Order: sequence, then C-alpha cells, then structure tokens
Amino acid sequence: MFERFTKGARAAVTGAVTHAERLGADRVTEEHLLLALLDQEGSRASFAAGALGLTDRRASVEAALADARRRGGLTRADTEALAGIGIDVGEIVARVEGAHGEGAMAGDRKSRRWWSGHRPFTAGAKSVVENSLRVALGRGDRFIGEEHLLLALTARPSVVADVLAEHGATYATVERAMYGTGTGGEGHAQAG
Repeated sequence: MFERFTKGARAAVTGAVTHAERLGADRVTEEHLLLALLDQEGSRASFAAGALGLTDRRASVEAALADARRRGGLTRADTEALAGIGIDVGEIVARVEGAHGEGAMAGDRKSRRWWSGHRPFTAGAKSVVENSLRVALGRGDRFIGEEHLLLALTARPSVVADVLAEHGATYATVERAMYGTGTGGEGHAQAG
C-alpha cells in the first residue's frame, strides 16, 4: 500500500516516526501522525490545518493531547461513559499521579531501548493509515496524500479525533477546508 502514498504522505509517515523517536515513545501513534501533518507546509492538509486555525493553536492541540495521555488515552466518550457509572477519571488520575508521579498513566515507557531502530505502529495508527486508502478511494483518488491521512484521523473515534474536534477540525470541516464542499457527512469514511 505504501507505493500508493504521495511524497507528502510518505513524509508524514516518516515524520511520525521521527516524532515518536524524539518523544521517546516505544510506538508510533495517531498523535505522532497528527504532529507530523502539522509540521508540513504547502499541502492540502497544511492548508486545511491553517484554515481551521490548527497551526496557530498548535500549542493548544499539543496540550490537549498531553492531557489525554495523562488520562491513559481515554477518549471523551470513554470518560463520559465512566462518569455515567460514577467513576471520576480526573480523581483516578490525580490519585495515581499522587502515588506514582505525574504522567504515570500516560504509558510512556522511555526506559526501553531500541536496538533495531524500528518503532512499530499502534493498532490505531495502522488503522488511520489503512483508512486513508478508503478515504482516497472514496474520493476517487488513485494515490494517498497527506490530506487523506488528515481526514482518516478525523474519521474514527480516538483521542486525536476528539482533540481535533475540540479545535474545530471534524471530518466535515476538514473536507470543506480542503475541497470547498462536504460529501454529506462523516460516516462514509469511517469503516475499519
């Protein structure tokens, strides 16, 4: 499938690996894909990110992602569901961090050493890459560009999709910013 990726999409994927390495993460996540996309300039995805104010509010996006990591990667829906049965995620995070230090639930295990130099992709990151093909094919495109990766990040429920939505970047708004029109909803590219 990687042979269908444009130069920009390949740069986003390799940029995600670079972000994972720089942050000391043992795996490449959806967050790393988003950060790599926000690094890019001169593409449809970077235009959409700029038009939606993501690049101007990058610090806010990164802070929201860090906050989600502190909650152990729970989505907003997960947190609300737990609150519905009386479980306060904020209280749990505070207790765990009180006992084990800030970021204890983040899952960042920086002590691991990588001898092979290879960082695997999480299931979520793999799903985004796979869904970018579905997005491209659904739009009638033969190649996968970074715009398809950005749309795929917004198309499936995840912490990254939550953070993007909180910053005004849903599937529909990203699509509108890139192409000027919407295709009538977010559901058509959510398979996977």
